[in-house]
Amino acid sequence: MQIAVIVCFYGLVLAVGLWATRVSRRESGTADLILAGRNLPLTVGLLTMTATWVGGGYINGTAEAVYDGARGLLWAQAPWGYALSLVLGGLFFARIMRRHEFTTMLDPFERRYGARVAAVLFVPALIGEVFWSAAILAALGTTFGTVLDTPFAPSIVLSAAVVIVYTMFGGLRAVAYTDVVQLLLIGVGLAIAIPFALEHSGGLERVLSSYATEFGAKARPWPSADLGGELWTWLDFALLLALGGVPWQVYFQRVLACRDERSAALMSLGAAGGCLVLAVPAVLIGAIGATADWSAVGVPAPEPALVLPQVLRHWTPPIVATIGLGAVAAAVMSSADSSILSASSLFVWNLYRPRLRPDASPQEMRTVLRVAIAVVGIAATALALQVRSVYALWTLCADLVYVILLPQLVMALWFRRANGIGALAGVVTAAALRLGGGEPLVGLPAWLPYPEHFPFRTAAMLAGLGTIPLVSLATARLQLPRPLARPR
Repeated sequence: MQIAVIVCFYGLVLAVGLWATRVSRRESGTADLILAGRNLPLTVGLLTMTATWVGGGYINGTAEAVYDGARGLLWAQAPWGYALSLVLGGLFFARIMRRHEFTTMLDPFERRYGARVAAVLFVPALIGEVFWSAAILAALGTTFGTVLDTPFAPSIVLSAAVVIVYTMFGGLRAVAYTDVVQLLLIGVGLAIAIPFALEHSGGLERVLSSYATEFGAKARPWPSADLGGELWTWLDFALLLALGGVPWQVYFQRVLACRDERSAALMSLGAAGGCLVLAVPAVLIGAIGATADWSAVGVPAPEPALVLPQVLRHWTPPIVATIGLGAVAAAVMSSADSSILSASSLFVWNLYRPRLRPDASPQEMRTVLRVAIAVVGIAATALALQVRSVYALWTLCADLVYVILLPQLVMALWFRRANGIGALAGVVTAAALRLGGGEPLVGLPAWLPYPEHFPFRTAAMLAGLGTIPLVSLATARLQLPRPLARPR
């Protein structure tokens, strides 16, 4: 019965994706396949943007942080941090990006700094997207294994195969319309599971009061005075999420697919609200797990990373647990397909087209895009099977996106005298200062003497932001700045 329900979920998603490929065949150009003909309806855009951010890592990670006694709701910053990034994107970035009719996030880099610098900036953008996909596929494998007692690898491979097939042939249109279905599955699945989990754990009031008593100041989403020096670390990660959530191709792909500037801005602002709403079930599941009497179901308290699937398995009926699992699977697929398409789009449009095959025909570009989707999808799947290292590497890549790409994007869009030399100097400065802080998750030692709790990520980002204009002005005679607008 459980397997049948999951098969129905996957069959529905695949059917919608294949239906969308029939529509996408009318879009002849590569840019059309990447951007759905720049004709994405506002409602569909809002839903696909929400579904893209509300992935398996978002839901699993939020529940994990809320449950973890060392962190609590205080450190579950992703829901409001990413929602704020969508607000900032809608207010300051969406309109100007859509106005210039870019095709990818790297286009303003290419126009302002040149194709060679854009190829350098392609690297952190690509790595971030691939490891995002791998991390959320790994989260799905863990959830499947816990709820259904199925092997880890087959569930990941099956999910990735479904995603790759409809993304290869349908492009953004297939991704967007499957996201609509997946978002509905997420909402319905978690809405059904939460009441059962609350009923078996004593009700909402008991869960919230017990959680507040047990976690104290960590039961609130904002810091208190007794946080001490950790306040700077908290602010560092908050800024990383709120500002670092902007410079991602997966975000701008939807912005640039909108019909006009107004729709692009409204889509971002609406999706911010959707992200906050869909974080509520994950927060509740984390709180339920933290306050539940696990001995009552004959199992020890789970590890933080497994709290969501364990709550579904032990505190809801089997069929409800399966429906909740379907919601998690839908969340994973809605993010994985977006990231796989985004990484492939960057490769084809900003590396293959300008650097390798400037005279490639539209048909060749479409073929290369589909091959790239398959390659990126397979790479993400292979990384997901190495579950111990994926999350750590993705964390470092998310840092690099914030530290390196955000300053580059800001300067490319709003500083007319920025040039390629300044951009490269900004990359070197920001990367060196960030890597100097080390990263214990991947065994990278610190070699700069930062004080304890010093917000070195944000400091590195600001250093890069300041370096670009200074070096650009100093080297203005060596390299003239390029206009952002496309030549007429």
